[in-house]
Amino acid sequence: MLLLLEREIKKTKATIEDYKLSSGPIAPDDAIGRISRMDAINNRTIVQTAQRNAEEKLKKLERMREGIDSPDFGKCINCGNKIQTGRVILKPESPYCVKCAG
Repeated sequence: MLLLLEREIKKTKATIEDYKLSSGPIAPDDAIGRISRMDAINNRTIVQTAQRNAEEKLKKLERMREGIDSPDFGKCINCGNKIQTGRVILKPESPYCVKCAG
């Protein structure tokens, strides 16, 4: 589980770096048309939102890594069953297994 978690943290950090590179300022003197410039600004906003979401996910993954040695790590707070590894990685903020979350 720790290896999987470390891999996801590394992947999320790389994604954040990609978003940072893609969300730089749009220079007003770029030789692009008005519509294209508006599209570029809109796309930058979308990338910035995705970056914030990835940063939030990274925080949750890092908190999860800190609690990995806890005896309750990976257990559903409702039923006490093990939360599936895929769910823990995709939704680290969720304290519920798939069955209890649905």
